[in-house]
Amino acid sequence: MARSSAIGVGWNMSFELNVPSRVEIFDTTLRDGSQAEGLSLTVADKLRVAEQLDMLGVHYIEGGWPGANPKDKEFFARAAAGDLVLGQSRLVAFGSTRKAHGRAETDPVLADLIEARTGFVCLVAKSAPWHVKETLRTTTTEALDMVADSVAYLRNNGREVLVDAEHFFDGYREDPGFARDFLRVVEESGAAAVLCDTNGGTLPKQVERIVAEAREIVSGHLGVHFHNDSGCAVANSIVAVCQGADHVQGCINGYGERTGNADLTSIIPDLSLKLGVETIGAERMALLTPVARHIAEIVNMVPSPHQPFVGVSAFAHKAGIHTSAIARAPSAYSHIDPEAVGNNTRFVISEMSGRSSVLLKAEEMGLELGAEDASHVVERLKELEHRGYHFEVADGSLELLMREATGWKQSFFRMESHRVVTDLREDGTFMTEARIKVYIGDERVLEVAEGNGPVNALDAALRKALSPRHPEIDRIHLTDFKVRVLDSSLGTGAVTRVLIDSTDGDRTWTTIGVSDNVIEASWQALSDSFVYGLLHAGATEHGVQRSRH
Repeated sequence: MARSSAIGVGWNMSFELNVPSRVEIFDTTLRDGSQAEGLSLTVADKLRVAEQLDMLGVHYIEGGWPGANPKDKEFFARAAAGDLVLGQSRLVAFGSTRKAHGRAETDPVLADLIEARTGFVCLVAKSAPWHVKETLRTTTTEALDMVADSVAYLRNNGREVLVDAEHFFDGYREDPGFARDFLRVVEESGAAAVLCDTNGGTLPKQVERIVAEAREIVSGHLGVHFHNDSGCAVANSIVAVCQGADHVQGCINGYGERTGNADLTSIIPDLSLKLGVETIGAERMALLTPVARHIAEIVNMVPSPHQPFVGVSAFAHKAGIHTSAIARAPSAYSHIDPEAVGNNTRFVISEMSGRSSVLLKAEEMGLELGAEDASHVVERLKELEHRGYHFEVADGSLELLMREATGWKQSFFRMESHRVVTDLREDGTFMTEARIKVYIGDERVLEVAEGNGPVNALDAALRKALSPRHPEIDRIHLTDFKVRVLDSSLGTGAVTRVLIDSTDGDRTWTTIGVSDNVIEASWQALSDSFVYGLLHAGATEHGVQRSRH
């Protein structure tokens, strides 16, 4: 099972490595992860997340606690009825051991676990004496009997069992003797023990010692489950594997209560790409980024751009010296090949960029930019970012700026003027009306539209003007609108920065506007968004003029 300690050469670790050749990945996003503040899943969401996890190839998917709420009960019922078909993963139902001084055969929680009809069950049990006495209000002897009885009952009903040893690391420090007895009972009962850092406060050095000592007792599978309250959940998981743990629990994107659970999107590549440990299989590693982002969309949580391995900024380079080096040697400033985890290298353009950075970004966009054009872009970037523009977060506007440096000028429409009026009505409601005059080809078009605010009204009026000539506009939708005051000391007269996120269903992009007039800043970002969308939709420029010939 163990690997050679040669894996650790150069690590400067104080302990001897006992790395297993294979580690089971247990995802608890649908149970522990769903306890994250702001995260709420429907049954349909849970089924979709499980499908993504199965596609990634995790070994276990913990679906929830079937007796805890109607949602989880329905999830397991639908999974059993065939609404969830897993090809790689095994579905796990979660619950607790029998009650103190009760009987496993009549315990309602264990009955719910049997009814869930999963082949695997994960039980939570108190492994710290303080929690046994204060939370369960019973003795340590009874706590061990609760584990043994519950595991035996489930195994007699054809279930494979894992036991989450709650508060194990705190309990081990409190009473190592009881913790060792707990592990012996779990193994003798035929279950796999999972050491849980429930409060998330254990540090790697403590994990190193405790897992090593636990491995001397446990001969079968030994799992770990870390929370991130001290910022060490991923590091603790890696250290635990180096001491012989061969089962790691965590959540995609590190979701979970408080500061979250150990992030599997870091643990999996750390183990497989850094330590050479088999996890989800080399052929599935490139699915890591798309699955992480897809699940973020399903659970409606904005992913962190700076998330290791899978974040959009994980392999982004901004400083000119870095991008120059990467042009010559792609691995110069990347610890792995981004494509190994399904991500990609990005060159971020800002006032810090040099000509080489601009040329690399142009190549990434598929634009032909000469050296003189690139120099012009650099100077233009410095000028605009001094005024408050921020192009590294506005990829759509950046591309239009770079195209303009080559002499291109959009001709989908040309603004003559726009006016926005907001009226306070007698009933206390507001009505906003936008009036725009634009040229589309050589035709002058006037349109008026109402909206719930200035930006909504301008958006509606421009759509009315463009839609008959450019039907592609109907696919373009605003998904987010952000306003930032750049100098609050100027009060209501401050310069504002507006960012608009848009999509056409296939791609997403961001555009920017900056002005001391928030409506003008909004118009800049809005019009850029429409131009970018039409450009990539393949819309014909000079649409009306060409249609007449």
